[in-house]
Amino acid sequence: MRTPPAEVTPTPGLVRRLLREQHPDLAELPVAPLANGWDNVLFGLGEHLCVRMPRRAAAAQLVLNEQRWLPDIAERVGVPVPVPLRTGRPGHGYPWHWSVNPWFGGRAAAEVPPAERGTLVEPLALFLSRLHVPAPRGAPENPVRGVPLRQRDGRVRERLTGLDSPHAAPLLAQWEALVDTPGWSGPPLWLHGDLHPANILVGDGPNGRADLAAVIDFGDLTSGDPATDLALAWLLFEAGDRARLRARLDRLSGIDGDTWKRARAWAVSFASVLATSTDDHPVLAAAGEHTIGQLLAEG
Repeated sequence: MRTPPAEVTPTPGLVRRLLREQHPDLAELPVAPLANGWDNVLFGLGEHLCVRMPRRAAAAQLVLNEQRWLPDIAERVGVPVPVPLRTGRPGHGYPWHWSVNPWFGGRAAAEVPPAERGTLVEPLALFLSRLHVPAPRGAPENPVRGVPLRQRDGRVRERLTGLDSPHAAPLLAQWEALVDTPGWSGPPLWLHGDLHPANILVGDGPNGRADLAAVIDFGDLTSGDPATDLALAWLLFEAGDRARLRARLDRLSGIDGDTWKRARAWAVSFASVLATSTDDHPVLAAAGEHTIGQLLAEG
């Protein structure tokens, strides 16, 4: 399975026309394609900005969620996040709202060798503890993130039973053992919703170590069960660093054992997505292989 086809294909020329109409002070900055994801297209705008534009109708509301809620979240989490600096409206045949965001340098954590990711444990634990607070009334809800595990059972089973891999059966066995773990009983908390290693940016710190530079792509921002985001423990880390992350978060947030079990189930769910949907994205494919390896190593 590959990246879904675009329903609308933004171009640098379209970006230029929209900027001239809505943000003329930015219109003469260089515009260059940067990335083409599942939901959005990114264009570089000068040296320090980027333009984020939905390429599918399913992402149109997600950009509005980022525009509405990210400023408040950014004040709390203590990590650079892509708060929209300007907002754009439909025009010139383009049907959706769009944003001008800061551009963060660095590389994806998925590109850092797993054995060198331990320096990210502490800053990510702090980020998660500050993000995972009760969400206000009116916060977005996502039908596929932060929800009870049983709501994802059909899709996870479908992906794993269709996966031509010797790993499919043991992953399905793990899912079946975890899917009926008692659910989240607290108030809905703020979640990133898509906290995988390609959405975490790192820079080079002292002695070449990986330092947390930014957390990006809040398109799946939602409220619900924090276990969804805690799956990062398997997606990003090896066993020793995963244990350190869990211990630190347990001290910061008092996370109960059932939440960690659901987090592992979410890691199985994300692994099933990455194993079946990343044919054209080698970085995410490698993240999927890492996650599967970590899950199977724990038995």
